[in-house]
Amino acid sequence: MRRFFLVAAAMCGAAAGAQAADLPFLRGSFTEGLTRSSVSWQGYYFGGQASYGSVNSRVASDINSDLQSTFLPPPGIGYTWRPLANAHSNPTGYGAFAGYNSQWEDVVVGIEVNYIRDGIASVTKSAGLRYEADNVTIQSVTDSNVTVRLSDFGSLRVRGGYIMGNFLPYLFAGAGLGSQTLDRGVSAFPNPVRPTSGTATATKTKLVYGYSAGAGVDVMLLSGLFLRAEYEYRRVASDVETNINTVRAGLGYKF
Repeated sequence: MRRFFLVAAAMCGAAAGAQAADLPFLRGSFTEGLTRSSVSWQGYYFGGQASYGSVNSRVASDINSDLQSTFLPPPGIGYTWRPLANAHSNPTGYGAFAGYNSQWEDVVVGIEVNYIRDGIASVTKSAGLRYEADNVTIQSVTDSNVTVRLSDFGSLRVRGGYIMGNFLPYLFAGAGLGSQTLDRGVSAFPNPVRPTSGTATATKTKLVYGYSAGAGVDVMLLSGLFLRAEYEYRRVASDVETNINTVRAGLGYKF
């Protein structure tokens, strides 16, 4: 019986030793077990995305002065054009992305082409008041408005990230081009002295440039398929400077 217990104890000790040998912290590689990634982000990838944002366009308060100067008030009538404020909107959008990752152990750097169709249409307007004084002078009802549209924007980004299991948190910065349209209009009542009518409008579309920066995280779901969550700040420089903050969600595939 004593021999049986001695053999059993020896077998248990051997089994415990074998199990202990499989534990990372007993092999002196606990840190390695936490940081070394089993997910490969190396290679080409592409995907689609949707966005929601907040837009602030810095519209000059007197941007419509050229249109307003075409109105000549009739005798006894005065026009007051109130200044315009910044234009705001909260647009939604959609787009696509594609890029290439280069991986060194847990560090990933890459380059990405990113496209977003924002549907931005930020509006600002002001209205004058009409009144009658004792001398029967009438102040005309006036309207001045500007709509800033930024329909498309494509950028080239550089990314840098660090792998944490199935997660790839990253930072990025980039620059790109977009299309901006400026719709302006003014109107006055009553009886503006103009050759045509009581409304004057102007539209201008131009190519604009801008830069972007932000942070995000890609999450590998299964072989090649990943989710993306991202924040981006974008500044578009043009006749009307536009600052855009967006959050995005996307789905991509890595080859």
